[in-house]
Amino acid sequence: MAKKKTPQEGKKFDNPNVMGLHAEVLEQPITETLELNYMPYAMSVIVSRAIPEIDGFKPSHRKLLYTMYDMGLLTKARTKSANVVGATMKLNPHGDAAIYDTMVRLSRGYGALLHPFVDSKGNFGKVYSRDMAWAASRYTEVKLDTICGELFRDIDQDTVDFVDNYDGKLKEPALLPTTFPNVLVSANQGIAVGMASNLCGFNLGEVCDTTIAFLKNPDHDILSTLKAPDLPTGGELIYDAAALGEIYRTGRGSFKVRAKWRYLKSENLIEVYEIPYSTTSEAIMDKVSELVKAGKIKEIADMRDETDLTGLKLAIDLKRGTDPDKLMSKLFRMTPLMDSQSCNFNVLIAGMPRVMGVREILEEWTAWRADSVRRRVYFNMKKKQDKLHLLQGLRRILLDIDRAIQIIRETEEDAEVVPNLMIGFEIDQVQAEYVADIRLRNINKEYILKRTQEVDSLEAEIEDLQATVNDPKRIRKIIIGELTEVKKKYAVPRRTDILYEYETENAQGEEDDTPDYPVHLFLSREGYLKKITPQSLRMASDQKYKEGDGPFLYWEGSNRDELLVFTDRQQCYKTRLSEFDDSKASVLGDYLPTKLGMEGEERVLWACIPGDYSGQLLFCFENGKAARVELSAYQTQTRRKKLTGAYSDKSPLAAAFLLREELELALYSSDGRCMVFHTAVLAPKTTRTTQGVNVMALKPKRTVTQVLPLAETAIVNTARYRARSLPVAGAILREEDRGEKQLSLLE
Repeated sequence: MAKKKTPQEGKKFDNPNVMGLHAEVLEQPITETLELNYMPYAMSVIVSRAIPEIDGFKPSHRKLLYTMYDMGLLTKARTKSANVVGATMKLNPHGDAAIYDTMVRLSRGYGALLHPFVDSKGNFGKVYSRDMAWAASRYTEVKLDTICGELFRDIDQDTVDFVDNYDGKLKEPALLPTTFPNVLVSANQGIAVGMASNLCGFNLGEVCDTTIAFLKNPDHDILSTLKAPDLPTGGELIYDAAALGEIYRTGRGSFKVRAKWRYLKSENLIEVYEIPYSTTSEAIMDKVSELVKAGKIKEIADMRDETDLTGLKLAIDLKRGTDPDKLMSKLFRMTPLMDSQSCNFNVLIAGMPRVMGVREILEEWTAWRADSVRRRVYFNMKKKQDKLHLLQGLRRILLDIDRAIQIIRETEEDAEVVPNLMIGFEIDQVQAEYVADIRLRNINKEYILKRTQEVDSLEAEIEDLQATVNDPKRIRKIIIGELTEVKKKYAVPRRTDILYEYETENAQGEEDDTPDYPVHLFLSREGYLKKITPQSLRMASDQKYKEGDGPFLYWEGSNRDELLVFTDRQQCYKTRLSEFDDSKASVLGDYLPTKLGMEGEERVLWACIPGDYSGQLLFCFENGKAARVELSAYQTQTRRKKLTGAYSDKSPLAAAFLLREELELALYSSDGRCMVFHTAVLAPKTTRTTQGVNVMALKPKRTVTQVLPLAETAIVNTARYRARSLPVAGAILREEDRGEKQLSLLE
């Protein structure tokens, strides 16, 4: 019997990279831990999962479509979705549910794309409904839509690189050689680690026209041909040239879309038949129901979802005497019937994420497409060169065919035929093999003459192809021709109408008699407001405050401007600066709680001048959350009004900001930590009481004590505190980053 080994005699492990096999504790810097463990995961999500590339597809989309192409579903009849899902798992090992979800989004039935890539049959749900679930994959059928011919037209001509699949047994394309800028046509969203992508769709015809114009003139005015985004669910886009110009230039921003509706006088009801792409019919129904129950909307008798096979339909029964136009204006202001569509044009370029404007995207796409076309032309040229090489050897032999026959007849062994032809005519092995395989009937005079002429034509074709490869103008001409053909075959009219003149519902008539002149506003921490003219301020600029009070906020504005005052009771008081008397620096000013009729013990936390209500408000709470709300949600018709539910009551307010442009904010916690994040990562909401998203992860009993714009802080090493993903706990604030004493906005 074999002797049993003792533990000391067994196999010993000595791997310093494996923790748990050593008695001692291994210390490792947190930066090294993140680099070894966290960063590979983060980059994998960014590069291989969440962010689309220049062809407009994520890896999951590309794997699915290529599998369907490989199955012949571009020309064959539909097959069960389950068959496609199973075949796709050879390239995408993330499970059948994820693959089928991807297929649903790409399908015609779901309606999430302006130009669907999957021709579907069966129940695929609807993008405008969160509760309308799609059927299982065993019940539905799919094939590739005809537009997919533009995705795979050149794929077998070396236009793109092929890479190994996850197990190295198959090959798949790294990109799809799209003949049009699909990255701008197909809406695409993705959430990675520390970043996100949100590409809105544009009309295919407008994209093709813009790309053609850009190829002809790189300085082309993009807005002149690419009018505005075009969304699959339709609606009406509120045209704002400045906002769209910013989106086109930077790739970031937002635009507003509202629902389409009609009034049926005979039935006294409103039918909503198109809604914004960013919302759902259920969300609209829930919000309207909430407003009706709260008594904020009294004109609605009933509301129901009458969506059927003909499309979306939300029916709103009106009470007698209700003005439908005024009611819809109120609903646009208070519900997702008018919503903001955020844009974040984050695209992978050569494996690196880049936020680009439309012009940059067109530059990258045209350069990539030019390379694809050049590779295709070169591929065809090489095939013709190979054929020419064979025919040149053939021509040398055919000019003296009798000698060739003699060489073959005098060769004793079959293996020596090719070498003897190579020696006899000074040709290479490839040419000799080709000649040796020619049938006897093809050595006639007619065949010899045709092949000789073919050599001459091939030489001319190769010369022309070589000129194309070396001439960027020819390449651009080919791309323009393809774009023209795509537009002719697949372009459709816009689904989203553009509303160029949108009138707000503010009462403007009473402002005509109000004097309009510049003023300076000073708000103290205790809630005293002073409105001072520039002339008075120049005469005396030293501000007087009550004992224990001090400066808080300062603005420059007009006497006609409105003022929004936020309190600790989650209420917003709306007034006009014209209702305040001109003051001097030497007086205390008007006490806002008394002036605005606030409740007892109600305290002013923050205020702002909304202007034209075009920006957003950012609320930062002590629990570490932040909420971004459209400023238009505070728009009313009356001169002065108290708005309840001005912001979330789940946590005390730490700070608030009026966002006209994106900025970086620094959050400080009560345990001495700090984190920095960019406001662009927060999507704007129309609901004032939204709780927002968690930005700073706090320990129990810890709170956010201070929020400041990064530019106003003393932080030196910003990279130490900048968040790569949300939420984060932040980093311990170093002494050199503390600076002088910083005042909180809400102190």
